[in-house]
Amino acid sequence: MVGSSVSSRTCSRWFFKSSVTQTSLCVRSIAFLTTSALFVSLAFVGVVSLSLPSWSNAASDTDGPLKHIRTTIPILGTTTDENAEAVGIVAEIQLEFLERRDHDGLDVQFQSTPGKFSPYAQQSVIEALHLVVKAAALNPDSWTIRFQLPYPGVTLYGESLSAMAALNIVALAKNEPVDEETVLTGTVTADGHVGTVGGVPLKILAAYKQHYRKVLIPEEPDVADGDWETPFLMEVRPVGSISKAYLALTNRPLRTVLAQHSLTAGLTP
Repeated sequence: MVGSSVSSRTCSRWFFKSSVTQTSLCVRSIAFLTTSALFVSLAFVGVVSLSLPSWSNAASDTDGPLKHIRTTIPILGTTTDENAEAVGIVAEIQLEFLERRDHDGLDVQFQSTPGKFSPYAQQSVIEALHLVVKAAALNPDSWTIRFQLPYPGVTLYGESLSAMAALNIVALAKNEPVDEETVLTGTVTADGHVGTVGGVPLKILAAYKQHYRKVLIPEEPDVADGDWETPFLMEVRPVGSISKAYLALTNRPLRTVLAQHSLTAGLTP
């Protein structure tokens, strides 16, 4: 095993180990027709196609998802370098969002290859997503969410990715773009605030090196972080609530007027 970890409860750590990818080969048989039979078959298909609808298109329109988006989101974490010293890092998570035609419930999946998410990281993302969805007054019963860590043999620990992941999912659901030069680190608390995480100075420095313009951090600092300085020409903005964090990421409100109206209309006797 190559690599080492930081023992902070809220940081992200990476462990490297070998992995094996299995592939399968599907062989299809091919039927051969004589020249005359092929001509008759093509003529028949041509006649039928004039009177029947395109079944492949009809099937895709009926069975396919209403929305299918693949994107990549940045996350801030900490790891250790070759000298076993803590450093910040900017990693990327691949995110797939599908809006299904059924309403069988929210389905959140974490892929185990190339890299994987620890059970604690998975749970923190799921809890954050439920809280953000509720705050946005959205119904996720038709959503399928898939996360993939594109680093072979790497395991991601910690909860500091949860707020960034949850807010990006809601932005995809609402068709609202996220500022590509802004990144957030933090958790989501039960009362809708951006929760404290550790290693913020290291994460800010990592984001600065990757040319991010703005870093959103929790209003409540981790006492273990101590004093730090904002890098030149970078904006570091403390945010207290997930509503303010979403506004800073998208320049749009987390809960739209339409969603508020629908919610109040449903409560009116």
